[in-house]
Amino acid sequence: MNILVVGNVLKDVYLNIDSRSEHLETDRNHTQWLDISFNTSEHHFFNRNSSLGGAAISMEVLQKMGLPTTISGSDLRLENNEFTSTDPAETYRYILIADSKTSYFVPSKYKTTDFTPPAEPVDYLYVDRSAELTTDAAAKIHAYLDISQNTKLVLYIRNFENPNLNDLIPRADLIFLEENKEKSEEKDALSSAEINPEKLVHISETTLSYQNLSETISVDRIDILTHLSVYSIAAATILGGFILGNSVEDSLTLARINIENSKLNAVLPLAELQEIAKNTSPKENLELIAANLVLKPKGILAADESGGSIKKKFAKLDIPDTYENRRDYRNIFFTTKDLEKYVNGIILFDETARQLADNGQNYVDFLTSRRIIPGIKVDQGLAKFDNSLETYTKGLNGLDERLKEYYMMGLRFAKWRAAFEIRLSTTGAILTPTTHAIEENCRILAEYAKKCQSAGLVPIVEPEVVYDGYYSIDQNAEITGKILDELFKKLSDFGVNLRACILKVNMVLAGKNYETPSTPEEVGAKTAEVLKNHIPAELAGVVFLSGGQTVEQATNNLAEVEKNGPFPWPVTFSFARALQDPALYAWKGNNENTGAARQAFLDRLIVNTEALKNNP
Repeated sequence: MNILVVGNVLKDVYLNIDSRSEHLETDRNHTQWLDISFNTSEHHFFNRNSSLGGAAISMEVLQKMGLPTTISGSDLRLENNEFTSTDPAETYRYILIADSKTSYFVPSKYKTTDFTPPAEPVDYLYVDRSAELTTDAAAKIHAYLDISQNTKLVLYIRNFENPNLNDLIPRADLIFLEENKEKSEEKDALSSAEINPEKLVHISETTLSYQNLSETISVDRIDILTHLSVYSIAAATILGGFILGNSVEDSLTLARINIENSKLNAVLPLAELQEIAKNTSPKENLELIAANLVLKPKGILAADESGGSIKKKFAKLDIPDTYENRRDYRNIFFTTKDLEKYVNGIILFDETARQLADNGQNYVDFLTSRRIIPGIKVDQGLAKFDNSLETYTKGLNGLDERLKEYYMMGLRFAKWRAAFEIRLSTTGAILTPTTHAIEENCRILAEYAKKCQSAGLVPIVEPEVVYDGYYSIDQNAEITGKILDELFKKLSDFGVNLRACILKVNMVLAGKNYETPSTPEEVGAKTAEVLKNHIPAELAGVVFLSGGQTVEQATNNLAEVEKNGPFPWPVTFSFARALQDPALYAWKGNNENTGAARQAFLDRLIVNTEALKNNP
């Protein structure tokens, strides 16, 4: 099995620039940009690294996977992790790095790529990302494929601007298509019209995907690699996996592992890739995601209000409930400076997951690039049981397909809420929730959780005892304990992995209408007691909803719960209104107030993370 790579060997020069120089600018979204002025100013750099890029990377990856590989028209060789060649690279790219921000100096026109037909037949002809095919080179490839009919053609397409490369598409057995945000609709149409989806592997800055399978990646590794190298590593590793007979899922996983662990001129050999893959099973990946979601003192932001809920919030301040206003409102939170220091994940609503950030990325990719795990609300609201005031949560129908789509979009956890209202008789006895309502809602929560884990998403199960109502703190404790017992019984019945599952739950306190409000000390002690008595130790973590409490009340109660630790699992927050309301009232639907709204939101994040540092 041998491979011929068609492409250019490039020379990448990395300069780590002194960030104290006057060339970093911060825009209105608190993003720093590198501004290199061509004047008499000096730009100092700390160190310089060089690496061969382009076709050299593809050759290195494939050779280290045990596949004999050469580059057309080049005598470049790789021996003992060292490249040797009599022909120096003719094309240079300069990568300028300052405080993890990157600029590139690249040639306005790359060296054209020639194709020299091999003396011996090859099994695979791989037109690499670096190739700049001329009409003559493309004609030679066509002629070679006519003669060597057993040779399989693999193409990497960055865009559709090279007609010589486009002409090879019908002959390709496999195509890597780089997702470029700047592609026009015409080019999108060309890609869908001319490429058989069964031959197409998509590569973007956040995802590798083939048909219905995908793998999330990150190219934010400027200290070691840039996206220029990552794309080449990804494609070559997937190609190598396919050639070796690996499954699509395994090949995508190997590519992700190679990206995460490679250094300049040092991608991983096949044995190391396989060893790492063996030790990171899907089960362990889910457990790792769950553990990262509940890392303290950070929490999870709930920004998943349904259409009806956000309409009510806006109506209180006479804010028009428009698509643009909903996007601008949530954008306040997602673009707050240092957000990743205070939240591990954010729960999105379906509409938001499909909207675009200021930089053109969709919010899923935008949050992932900030090292924030994106999640999604998947339930479809409440419905009443027949002849009853009690409710169950809708959404199981079609959930499998929705979860598959959400996973492909890059979302990695989900949330499902069940609501329980405590109602008392005239004598003070608890009438609701009934045993039937508790059992049925917990069954639905467990079925949802199992479907999530099967689809590769961490489930957050949220059984909420609604704060609105008239009941004592002890009655809340009784009902919350009963619900938790039934929930964990049902989760066990469905075979849900608790180490990859998170509980989102109410604090234990008297109802909002009760004549004696619960003090923070009472809430902390009673909530801790209920949690410790009714939650298995192997659960990934517990996050609290604020559930209609005031901003200060939720924070004070959270601090008191923390003081009653330690707990066998992490305990943190997943607030919505208790984090958002100050920002909403500062914004008021006017984007001129966005800065003040961000600061109000940041202030609440800070005090809540501080509340989790109170454990003596």
